[in-house]
Amino acid sequence: MDAVTAVWRQESARIVAGLARMTGDVGLAEEFAQDALAAALETWPRDGVPDNPGAWLMTTAKRRALDHLRRDRRHERAIRELRPEQPGQDERPGDDVLRLMFVSSHPVLPAEERTALTLRLLGGLTTAEIARAFLVREAVVAGRLARARRTLAEEGVPFELPRGAELAGRLASVLEVIYLIFNEGYSATAGDDLTRPALALEALRLGRLLAGLAPAEAEVHGLVALMEIQQSRSAARTGPSGEPVRLHEQDRARWDRPLIARGFASMLRAREAGGGLGPYVLQAAIAVCHAQAPSAADTDWTQIATLYDALVRLAPSPVVRLNRAVAVGMAAGPEAGLALVDSLLSDPALRDYHPLPAVHGDLLARAGRDAEAATAFERAAALTRNAAERAFLLARAARHRADGPQVAAALGETADRFLARDDLDAGTIRSYGQTLRRLRLDLGAATPLAEITAALVARVFAAAWGTAAPRTWNRHRAAVRSFSVWAGLDDLSAGLDRKHDDRTPRPAVDDRALAALWRHPSPRERALWRLVHESGAPAAAVLALDVEDLDLPARRAAAIAWGDGAAALLEELVADRTGGPLFLADRRPAPARRPDPADLCQQTGRRRLSYERAEYLFKQASGGYTLSQLAASARRSRRPERQAATASSRVPAYWPTEQATGNNHGP
Repeated sequence: MDAVTAVWRQESARIVAGLARMTGDVGLAEEFAQDALAAALETWPRDGVPDNPGAWLMTTAKRRALDHLRRDRRHERAIRELRPEQPGQDERPGDDVLRLMFVSSHPVLPAEERTALTLRLLGGLTTAEIARAFLVREAVVAGRLARARRTLAEEGVPFELPRGAELAGRLASVLEVIYLIFNEGYSATAGDDLTRPALALEALRLGRLLAGLAPAEAEVHGLVALMEIQQSRSAARTGPSGEPVRLHEQDRARWDRPLIARGFASMLRAREAGGGLGPYVLQAAIAVCHAQAPSAADTDWTQIATLYDALVRLAPSPVVRLNRAVAVGMAAGPEAGLALVDSLLSDPALRDYHPLPAVHGDLLARAGRDAEAATAFERAAALTRNAAERAFLLARAARHRADGPQVAAALGETADRFLARDDLDAGTIRSYGQTLRRLRLDLGAATPLAEITAALVARVFAAAWGTAAPRTWNRHRAAVRSFSVWAGLDDLSAGLDRKHDDRTPRPAVDDRALAALWRHPSPRERALWRLVHESGAPAAAVLALDVEDLDLPARRAAAIAWGDGAAALLEELVADRTGGPLFLADRRPAPARRPDPADLCQQTGRRRLSYERAEYLFKQASGGYTLSQLAASARRSRRPERQAATASSRVPAYWPTEQATGNNHGP
């Protein structure tokens, strides 16, 4: 079993690549290769490992492919190429593996699918191994792999090497995938461990393989150099209990010198390849500066800051700018670094990026601003999903809380008390909670209320909701105003102007679409749509109705009223039910996902129809209209008679029209 696994890990990429070139289908090639692996698992323990196990697997895979394809005359050319006994065939294994790299890392695939497919096809990892590496369920990885294969087939991605200018762009995608794999291994985003060594080593193996297949590409050698030098520190990056050890505190005697030497050699090959300095070569040059320094004090931070200046010009991403701020802070002092970090605190791209507050805290601590540093470290701890890193950041925060436990009221505990009030309904708590959760993350749960200003809140809003719709912005602004009043603070929304919603109203559902809707085969859907259309009420309010809310003879339920069309349908829908949700989902809920008792019909065992499902069904049936447009179509069609009713009433003229006519959906 171990022998089969070892051979498969080493040979699978070549086998799949060779089959993919001949069949033109990566998914089919992988299937044939898996058949060969299954045959090896059955045969080798009984007959022994063959002298050339890689050739055995390739031959077996070709025979399985031939058996599958010979029934289809469209594959006659592939059948000729697949014959194992054909002499003199040039398999070009290096070119094939390189093609497979470009296919599995094709930009048409999302990053997580590219990463999973690359590990599967080129790393030989099983679905379970990839799932364990990224701390996700095996079904999630299986779904990503299936979607990736389907997308490649649907898009007709050819199994060939790109040429000319396309090669440079596609190579960047391949390098990005390998570096993503390495970064996840070097610094795990979630879980209990700081690193995942197997992933980092797999990325190194893939990088070296790519360097051998594309020896004239400087960026490939630059990435390999970067990964080798970074990986050389792995033994010194964690302490006895698995806690992180910062770069300047690491025992450099524990750095892997042979691996550093390999990194230096890769940098020489990058230089010999020529061409302009790319982002990976520049990052590798920065890693070389660290590796060459005998001690942390000897690090040439001025040179590193200069290299980051060049990197920012080449790839001006927020993360690169943050790294540059660290280098400038070390070269020119913490205040210089803080000036650069301050400009990043409101960047939406770094909103949930925990290294930003961690760097901010480190610079604040070096500047002697301990209380602010503690708050920044606490915020970084709240954002990270890695347990080891969270514990490390909280310990740093505690060290900078020199005055011991906070006596003054803190943001987190005050927000909890605000949301625990009895006079807030569930929807308001959910809405306010979203706003206050963001403030806690960005400002720190332990930050004293006295230190929170309108300017700080405005910065949070700019990063979190700067591009949000006016309705969303105004909702969060209202939550801050309510919290300020309740907590007895100055208005924390003073720096937030109310946004005006000048969007053009969506068109109402036209008569032709309405006529088609009333002929829909589902009584449930027809009853829901009729009720929304005839009442003009929001769909969420209609879906929240229970059977016991209905007054069928009066055709009313609370503030919702309907007409003849809905009346007949509702009687049919209710039938003999006496209670529970009016509109029910199609299926009973799974045992592990029991709904709230209020959303469960005791007579049928089905749950309440969700708004999301109802919206989806309506869009499918109406050709893209929304339920809000359906409600609006009723309100607009009745507007002339409402206006006439208002004119003839004795209600004062300054009352809103909707209120004067009994509609409770006005201001």
